Amino acid sequence: MYEKDGESYYIVDGHVHIWDGRASNHKNVHGKEFIDCFYDYHRNLSPEDVIWDYDTYTYYGAERFMKDLFAEGYVDHAIFQATLLSDFYHNGFGQTEEAFGLARQHPERLTYNHAYDPRNGEAGLEQLRRDAERFNLKGVKLYTAEWHGDSRGYKLDEPWSRRYLEECLELGITNVHVHKGPTIKPLDRDAFDVADIDKVATDYLDLNFIVEHVGLPRLEDFCWIATQESNVYGGLAVAMPFIHARPRYFAQIIGELLYWIGEDRILFGSDYALWTPKWLVEKFVDFQIPEDMPEYPAITPEQKKKILGLNAASLYGLDVPRQFRLPAASGAGV
Repeated sequence: MYEKDGESYYIVDGHVHIWDGRASNHKNVHGKEFIDCFYDYHRNLSPEDVIWDYDTYTYYGAERFMKDLFAEGYVDHAIFQATLLSDFYHNGFGQTEEAFGLARQHPERLTYNHAYDPRNGEAGLEQLRRDAERFNLKGVKLYTAEWHGDSRGYKLDEPWSRRYLEECLELGITNVHVHKGPTIKPLDRDAFDVADIDKVATDYLDLNFIVEHVGLPRLEDFCWIATQESNVYGGLAVAMPFIHARPRYFAQIIGELLYWIGEDRILFGSDYALWTPKWLVEKFVDFQIPEDMPEYPAITPEQKKKILGLNAASLYGLDVPRQFRLPAASGAGV
């Protein structure tokens, strides 16, 4: 947890990874393109004193992960979001066994969300059923722009995708995290478009759709969809580091989100190890809307507490210690 100016914040980092972007894991040139693009985001949007060297960035492992999140990063609970990219990496980009192994060792601190690809058809459905049982899945992470043979993406409202969403309902997987954000080379920008969220959110009201990266650079499209779909949430991964690199742009992002979807449907995420949570948490607690942007009201400590952890805790049924709960929720889990 984090404390500042008499306020205590329960922190849920809703978007973390352990990845292997080393050359030995590259299946082709696209593996290098992808990790290089990640590293460019890292060094261009981070404070200079927290920029990693390239070799460490490509693979950092479980020990560094635990230190950066829990020993130094104020995080109380974190949620792994799997990224497979099997067309680019021999053993996948996200390291499933290492991440799940940590989650099993530290269930009070870690939740593991796996991934699926509806282009795998019936065999993929069977795999999803096995994965749901093995990983005790409460959520999944989808990458609609991922390459799959000759296919360079899919839409959530396609027939096979709907089959998988229906299977999620049957399996009790209620949180569907979808990467709808900036392009990462070599993936295609339009494959991350947010329009398909509108259709499936309307049709599957018992699923929560967490739009990771809040649709950037399509923030306006996302907001117009999410304001009328009560089961659509915004994940702040990738948006968060602009609090340092372009604070006025961040003020616009968070101001628009608070206006359109409100404080109860915004989730903090560092996207570790794109960025580390320590400086993001510190800067967000200290952040305030500039006075010369009067269209956006000031952000309150209560709103920050919801965004930094209480909202995600509610989605995942985490038992938040009583001292971190807001007064209105004192009798509930959050």
